[in-house]
Amino acid sequence: MADQKDMSVFDSGDVNPYNKFFTGISYLKMLSTEQVPVGNVTFEPGCRNHWHIHHATQGGGQILLVTAGRGWYQEWGKPAQALKPGDVVNIPANVKHWHGAAKDAWFQHLAIEVPGEGAKTEWCEPVSDADYDALK
Repeated sequence: MADQKDMSVFDSGDVNPYNKFFTGISYLKMLSTEQVPVGNVTFEPGCRNHWHIHHATQGGGQILLVTAGRGWYQEWGKPAQALKPGDVVNIPANVKHWHGAAKDAWFQHLAIEVPGEGAKTEWCEPVSDADYDALK
């Protein structure tokens, strides 16, 4: 498959400095670091981040705006949701979840950090290959 990391009008950036919390390779380009942080995250086919939680004592969480490709989002204890361009995912604070590309497709989303008090990200275990491979 040809390199398709530049899939939308947003620059894919460089290899994600948080890749130790991913299975596969992702890329990150911070589009805004003022007011509300917004990053363009690009996932190679099969790439997904580990389970994680955006903690906050008030406010917080994350919003994903899907811009290109095909991917997945899953909250702990719930079925995975297929994602396509135009989808919006509102992730409340303190909810364990993961997101990433489909096995055979590149995937890109804007990640918007919702401002909150005491906001921090807790990285947890990787999504198991068995669970990921079972997605259809």
